[in-house]
Amino acid sequence: MQYDYDDQNIFAKILRGEIPNTTVFENDHALAFEDIQPQAPVHVLVIPKGAYVSLDHFARDASAEEQVAFFAAVAAVCDKAGVEHGFRAIANTRTHGVQEVPHFHMHIIGGAQLGRMLPAD
Repeated sequence: MQYDYDDQNIFAKILRGEIPNTTVFENDHALAFEDIQPQAPVHVLVIPKGAYVSLDHFARDASAEEQVAFFAAVAAVCDKAGVEHGFRAIANTRTHGVQEVPHFHMHIIGGAQLGRMLPAD
């Protein structure tokens, strides 16, 4: 699969410092910041600093160092955010996954009891 990265997407602009954010955590390869339209008391986005379009793109092409740093950022966010009772980690991907920004990102959502994502059978 070909991944065409749009360097004008909002997360690329945040990484370049063109758009402000409320940073929760940062390391050499990842940035975590508060979602501007939170869906729960805790709603943080974790993004890699590299130009990756989706989870599968990141999993395939990111270096081991980038991948470790990304998941270290996820762990740090969970530690700081107080989601010890549980949380949801979501990576929407492409059209059917309702991905709104074409830069891989993971939502960490929690801080309250969350409903089902999909109806139970």
